[in-house]
Amino acid sequence: MSALNAKVFVAGHRGMVGAAIVRQLKANGYTNIITRKRCELDLTNQKAVCDFFESEGIEQVYLAAAKVGGIVANNTYPADFIYENLMIQCNIIHSAHLADVQQLLFLGSSCIYPKLASQPMMESALLTGTLEETNEPYAIAKIAGIKLCESYNRQYSRDYRSVMPTNLYGAHDNFHPENSHVIPALLRRFHEAKLNNDKEVMAWGSGKPKREFLYVDDMAAASIHVMNLEQSTYEANTQPMLSHINVGTGVDCTIKELVETVAKVVGFEGEIKFDESKPDGAPRKLMNVNRVESLGWKYSVSLEDGLGMSYQWFVDNQDKFRG
Repeated sequence: MSALNAKVFVAGHRGMVGAAIVRQLKANGYTNIITRKRCELDLTNQKAVCDFFESEGIEQVYLAAAKVGGIVANNTYPADFIYENLMIQCNIIHSAHLADVQQLLFLGSSCIYPKLASQPMMESALLTGTLEETNEPYAIAKIAGIKLCESYNRQYSRDYRSVMPTNLYGAHDNFHPENSHVIPALLRRFHEAKLNNDKEVMAWGSGKPKREFLYVDDMAAASIHVMNLEQSTYEANTQPMLSHINVGTGVDCTIKELVETVAKVVGFEGEIKFDESKPDGAPRKLMNVNRVESLGWKYSVSLEDGLGMSYQWFVDNQDKFRG
């Protein structure tokens, strides 16, 4: 059976990353993509997940399902974040193994790295220091996902791989006025300011911290690329207990530059001010992407182009984000 006919399960297909992986798989000619809505398959239910794998004959798994949220959500519901993510990961990875699924890709997060990791952050920084406090439970769950994959590889000779994306944005992002991340929050704020003919927009912090952003369709392309590497190639470029791969642009910008680019994309012509009484967070968070680039993948969507596509998606779907 050719790879394009393989039965591929995308867990979390309604989220931003999972939806992008499904789009990319279809664009690449995959014809047998399996998805399940939460109402059809509760990924925190061990028996349900095990039964699903037993009956479906899955050949590849993209594990993009996760409980995600911003700082407020992570601080308010730490037990939910660590429990649900651990359960989803344990159930899918173990059930995949029991059903003799040989190929699985786990999607993590850059928050796995220590709060004070050297910049740009290399894969080898994992478990070398204290995590950032606000999302430690989520980060611990993601680290456990990496170690689950590595452990099944070591004990059962599986081919379970892990990729760690930088900050993602794009279609199907969360544009909620309180709970969204920086790019969707800014796109919405400048859009509403433009509609209201506001004279100025206030951005949080000094604008000096630097951040890296990756368009979600680039992340999907990277995921499929890593999944389909020859096993010998993957293993030659990783280590059995340090097997994850960073995915990003390797390029960052200041928050001030980001804000100005968002204003340009949206068409806001008023004044931009920065409220320096608000916290800046870490001064820099940049991924070292030498490993993924050496394996033949590099990002293709510029920040301005990606912001333009994200803004268009928001405008086309903004009825979903009223309130």
